[in-house]
Formats: sequence, structure tokens, C-alpha cells
Amino acid sequence: MSTTFTVRRALSAGIAAFAALSIAACSDSGDEGGHDMDSMDSESESTEADFNDADVTFLQMMIPHHEQAVDMAELAQAQGADPEVIDLAGQIAAAQQPEIDEMTGLLEAWGEPTEMEGHEGMDMGGMATEEQMSELQAAQGVDFDKLFVELMIAHHEGAVTMAEEHHAEGQNADASVIADAVIETQTAEIATLQEIQARL
Repeated sequence: MSTTFTVRRALSAGIAAFAALSIAACSDSGDEGGHDMDSMDSESESTEADFNDADVTFLQMMIPHHEQAVDMAELAQAQGADPEVIDLAGQIAAAQQPEIDEMTGLLEAWGEPTEMEGHEGMDMGGMATEEQMSELQAAQGVDFDKLFVELMIAHHEGAVTMAEEHHAEGQNADASVIADAVIETQTAEIATLQEIQARL
């Protein structure tokens, strides 16, 4: 066998081996690319599934609920007579306004409207009616305190119920944190309001 023929055979074998390795490498790279795309799709689906309709409804309903509580609390600070009523009203406003901002921010981040369409007539969890709010606005002193406490107890009880219902149906972690805060804070405030009511 000639030396030239031997060299040619060696070169041919080397080229074939190189080609096989290249094909395998491309195949592996393609698989990895596929895995990366699968991972990206999975992450995208996870983000989209980070909240559900119950989360959206809870926040959309709780925002106006909190807004009314803040309005009532501001009235108490201006028209109330009892120091404990006035102090508690300040605490309510201070706690609920930041939660309104947080809930609004979550809905905006999800691309959802911050107001629920057609919520008139829905059970908004103990919210005062227009007539009750008008009566509260017209009241002064001790009469105001008594009505404020009565309305705020019902208002808080409704909020706690809404938060508990969210735990049963919602899935977003941030919304659940807000629901937990509502339950803890407002349950404690209900107890305080009931003590005030008993002595007024």
C-alpha cells in the first residue's frame, strides 16, 4: 500500500469524524434551544396565571370600600366629639389609604381596570348607603360618634368577609397579603369600635 493512499484514507476518516461531531453538536444545541424556548413559554404562562378573576374582583371591590372608609374617617376627625373615636378614625385613614394605592398599583400592573363596571346593586360588604352617608355628614358631636361607630362596625365586618372569601377563591400572593392585613387590622378595630359603642 502506498504512503499517499494511506494519508488519503486517514484524511477521509478524520473529515468523516469531524462531520459526525459537528452534526451531534448541532443536534445538542438545537435540543438546548428547544429547552430554553420551553422554559420561556413556561415562565410566560406562569406570569399570566399569577392572578385570576377572583383577585381582580376582590381588589376592584375593595378599593371603593376603602375609599368610603377613609371618607367616613375624615368626617369623624372633623365632626366627632369622642377622643377615642377621633383617634381611631385617624388610624383607619392612615391604614387604608396606602392599601388603596397598593391595590390600584396591582390592577394597573396586571392591565386590569381599577373600577368594576356595573357594580351598582352588588353586595359591597357593609358599605353605607347614600342616605346613611348623608345622615352621617349632617350629624355632629355625640350623635355623629354613635352613627359613625354603628356604620363602621358594619363596614369593617363586610371587609373581613370579602377578604375571607378572597382566600377561598383568589390565587395572587400580593392580593392575599392585602386580604390578611384587612382581616387582622379590621377585626381588631371592630373590637375597639364595639367597646366604644358600649359606653357611648
